[in-house]
Amino acid sequence: MKRNTVLVAISLLNALFFALHLTGDVVYGIERGGREILVGVLILAVYLYGAVGLPERLAGYIILLLGGLASAALPVLHTGRPLERFAQLPGGFWFIWTLLTVGATGFVAFVLSAQEIWNLWRRRASA
Repeated sequence: MKRNTVLVAISLLNALFFALHLTGDVVYGIERGGREILVGVLILAVYLYGAVGLPERLAGYIILLLGGLASAALPVLHTGRPLERFAQLPGGFWFIWTLLTVGATGFVAFVLSAQEIWNLWRRRASA
C-alpha cells in the first residue's frame, strides 16, 4: 500500500475523531457551542482539504503536518483539566477515547506527512 494512501486514510480518521471530540467538548461545556464553533469547523475543513483536495502536493502535506501536530498536542492541552470528572459522566469513556485517538492518529499523520515532505524535497533535489 502506498504511504500516501495510508496518510490520507489516517488523516480522514483523525478528522472524524476530531469532530467527535469537538462535539464532546461542546456537550460537556468545555467549548461554547455558538459562533465560536465555526473556528473548529474551519480548521476541520482546511484539514480535510489538505487530505483530499491537495493529494501529493507540498501544500497538502504541510496542512496535514500542522494539523497532525495540533492533533497530537490535544491530549497534552487537555491534561490541565480534571479528566476524571469527565470519566464519571455518561459518555465520558467515549469522550476520553476520542481524545486519545485524536492524539494517536494526529501523531501518525504528523510523522507520515513529514516523511512525504522529505521524500518530495529529495525527489526535487535529485531532478
